Amino acid sequence: MNGETGESGRRALLLDAALAVAIGAAVIGAASVASAPGALDLLLVATGALALAGHRRAPRTVLVVTTLAMSGYVLHAHPGSWAAFPVLAAVHAAARSGHRLWGVAAGALFLTGYFTVLMAATTAAENTVERTLLLLGWFLCAGVTGLIDKNWQAYLRQTEQRALDAERGRDEIALRRAGEERLRIARELHDSLTHSISIVKLQAGVAVHLARKRGAEVEPALLAIQEASGEAMRELRATLEVLRTDVVEPGTGLDRIGELAERARSAGIALAVTVSGDERPLPLAVDRAAYRIVQEALTNVARHAGRARTTVELGYGERVLTVRVEDHGPCVPGDEVTAGTGLTGMRERVTALGGTLDAAPRRSGGFSVRAELPLRTAESTA
Repeated sequence: MNGETGESGRRALLLDAALAVAIGAAVIGAASVASAPGALDLLLVATGALALAGHRRAPRTVLVVTTLAMSGYVLHAHPGSWAAFPVLAAVHAAARSGHRLWGVAAGALFLTGYFTVLMAATTAAENTVERTLLLLGWFLCAGVTGLIDKNWQAYLRQTEQRALDAERGRDEIALRRAGEERLRIARELHDSLTHSISIVKLQAGVAVHLARKRGAEVEPALLAIQEASGEAMRELRATLEVLRTDVVEPGTGLDRIGELAERARSAGIALAVTVSGDERPLPLAVDRAAYRIVQEALTNVARHAGRARTTVELGYGERVLTVRVEDHGPCVPGDEVTAGTGLTGMRERVTALGGTLDAAPRRSGGFSVRAELPLRTAESTA
């Protein structure tokens, strides 16, 4: 915004300077046609005209300088009415800036000098009054157009402000509706999933307790169900907290990849996790997305790959984090893969960060999920 304002200010200054030069050249040209102007005349005209270049920043100063310079030129050279042109422009600028009285005083001063010169140069009093009144009309027009310009600029600013207020109001309405929708989703999740997962966790806990009480060996699958249901409850509560407060919950990133791997192994997946590159803290959005990608990919392995041997690779690059999850399940090249909620969610997370996601069968059998998450883009977005 500051750059645009500075650029528009420079363009306005160049335009004003060009206009001042054009006015000065026109007055000097008219003076040259009437008679040969002297050095003092040229200096006065140049001063009065070129001062107009600063009328936006100092309209009163420009009005004073231009009026005095052109009045001096009129008293010295006795030119025609065209000598009033720079003063007319200065009066217009003063009126547009809200300095009407200054414009009236400048016009009166110049008209007094002009009338005095006409009275001394001609004996036709009627012609002198007529020319002075004609010039007075031009000064009135300059003041009126300045006021019109001022009111028009104020109208434009008010219109722009109303548009900004309306846009801000629409944004506030959209944010409020989004907040209401988040609360509705949070209530639905709480009323449905929380109850179901609690029942699963409770039943698994009872089964484990009874097995231990009888001295029987607890099945690993039952322990995995108990642990997974507890983890699901923790994550669901964290998600509900996000929906209700719009605050990102801590501890759902790659710092918990070890816990995620242990749960997968407890579920029967032969899992190996490797990390390459300079392991370091990541932008929060990338950290969370990478964790969720690995989590969802391992869930798909448990559902569709018969708990096949799986590898998780995390590659820390200078600009990109690479996440690769490959299994050796029954999927073969050419198999049709239907993108369910899991894969769709992965792709949405990666796309939101400006990354890429490839999810397809491997040439040697099995399924591969590979995501590249840019780090610089995520930092700037955060």
